[in-house]
Amino acid sequence: MKILSFVGIKGGIGKTTLSYNYGEWLATKGKKVLFIDLDHQSNLSQTYNVYDQDGTVGVIFTGNGQIKIHHVGDNIDLIAGDMHLDDIETSIENNTNKNMLLYMWLSDNYDSLNLGQYDYVIIDCHPDFSTATKNAIIVSHDILSPITPSEHGYNAKFNLQERINEFKKEAIDYTTRKSYVTAQLWFVANMIKHNTRSSHDLMDALKTEREKGDNSCIAVIPEKELFNRSTLDHESIAKMAEEHTIYNRQREFFDEIDSTFTKITDKL
Repeated sequence: MKILSFVGIKGGIGKTTLSYNYGEWLATKGKKVLFIDLDHQSNLSQTYNVYDQDGTVGVIFTGNGQIKIHHVGDNIDLIAGDMHLDDIETSIENNTNKNMLLYMWLSDNYDSLNLGQYDYVIIDCHPDFSTATKNAIIVSHDILSPITPSEHGYNAKFNLQERINEFKKEAIDYTTRKSYVTAQLWFVANMIKHNTRSSHDLMDALKTEREKGDNSCIAVIPEKELFNRSTLDHESIAKMAEEHTIYNRQREFFDEIDSTFTKITDKL
């Protein structure tokens, strides 16, 4: 089982859209996926028309109640987001183990909930570096963060790197001095247009980084309304590609996304 978290410091970078489409793509490849929605806006859950506030991710952090796992598609299950997760985070702020609650929940429920059946656990985080996000980072094998063609979008890359490095030093086993944060941080250039200065500047900056030995940006997702609207329309790119009329009309784009997701999977 591989645990991936989609993390971003700022909103509007396509994080939920990317996590949704990547998970759906994995499912079409025969992989069993569990989504965990740690964004209190619950956009990922609502994409699957799950509004149920019983048995949400809030249980992980409060210990009150039982988690409900929703079967939302072929090879896809979901633990729904909690719209009051920000309030829950505030209520546990003084708990000494607040950053380890998801780690402990996964360990305690691995057998009883048959979590080992999943090839991938994909965690969609709120765009911040709060307690829930830190919990996701601790349990993750890899972290994926979209960066977009804007000054602040590119700077967020360094902001996130610095915060994770600081957190890595903070979240340690005091007996062994080893960090609980072991995840590799990767970036995906998202919403890239071929005809804008901001996109060219971002790609040039990433090229310069590669020349200096920084290969942390592993994929490029083009700006495409079809992709951006997939969560709003509740239909993933992978599902759209199964419709021959749409596929034939947008063959190049669908093939590019398939190639990109394959590249990401191979890298992870």
